[in-house]
Amino acid sequence: MFPASILLLLIQAALIVHVIKTGRNQLWIWAIFLLPGIGALAYFAAEILPELFGGRTGRRAQAGVRRMIDPNRELRRASAEVEISGNADARRRLGDELNERQQYDEAIEVYRGGLRGIFEHDPTLLLGLARAQFGKRDFAAARATLEQVVQQNPDFKSADAQLLYARTLEAQDALDEAEREYATLAPGYPGAEARLRYGLLLKKRGKSAEAQRVLKDLLDGARLGPAHYRKAQAEWLDRARRELG
Repeated sequence: MFPASILLLLIQAALIVHVIKTGRNQLWIWAIFLLPGIGALAYFAAEILPELFGGRTGRRAQAGVRRMIDPNRELRRASAEVEISGNADARRRLGDELNERQQYDEAIEVYRGGLRGIFEHDPTLLLGLARAQFGKRDFAAARATLEQVVQQNPDFKSADAQLLYARTLEAQDALDEAEREYATLAPGYPGAEARLRYGLLLKKRGKSAEAQRVLKDLLDGARLGPAHYRKAQAEWLDRARRELG
């Protein structure tokens, strides 16, 4: 046990030196020092491994561990960009980060701050605003914002905006309109969520046979699709299976 302890201390010391010499985030020093073994492994996976192997896998490992060690990193970066530039793209990134954290009031303020001048009707900012309004359960405001997206940007196409609009109609109990939106959107939506929600709405409206057909088609199609699709859509496919029993 004693030699292993010495070896661990030497590894920790070497990694702390590496942090300092390469100018990494100083939080890594505390992680390596206070979390013996785990901190060192996290640093190796996030900072050293991607340099050795590169590629998408290395970058994903790096991003995942950084989020674990410093969960507010992206929020601080996005906030700083808004402070420095204040441009629409920076506001979109900060608003999206706040939406992910369910800080909807703050997100609404950020998006609205960008809807000025030539960006008054920017579709990406308006879509982010609608997401925040929906998250806050202000469905009337979300619907008005989404309709503004279409009115002011007739060439803007977004499957996510269409899905959010269908969900907003459903949340307002405008079920006939919601069903039509889902029926139009579901076949071409790049993922399983739209068809799953369409099937659930049909079931809620007492159209059990149609609902079963939609959900069965969804699962049959997924079985024929590639493995990475089934993995990415696992949440929605699992719900479809539960609905079908």
